[in-house]
Amino acid sequence: MSKVIVFASFYPKITKNKEVKDIILSMVKPTREEEGNEIYNFYEEKKDDGKNISFHLFEVYKDSAALDFHRNTSHYKNYRSKIVDLLDKPIEVKVLRSVDSI
Repeated sequence: MSKVIVFASFYPKITKNKEVKDIILSMVKPTREEEGNEIYNFYEEKKDDGKNISFHLFEVYKDSAALDFHRNTSHYKNYRSKIVDLLDKPIEVKVLRSVDSI
């Protein structure tokens, strides 16, 4: 079984930066406690104007079953139900599987 990497990007409405950040921050502890999660890192990207902010998650799961487990947790479902209306555009999610890595 190969590890599954997820890279997710969030683009909040300008007035919703703090709310989006807080919702994603609430995911960090419970996700890191999941047995199949290996990495769950949260990043912020500020644009030159200082107002446009994007957030990014870099996640690593031991296998696809671990990612499926994550997506069925109550904290995941809760975050998804809250965050969608706060974004300028849909969450960009890339699910990657290792082809040649150590």
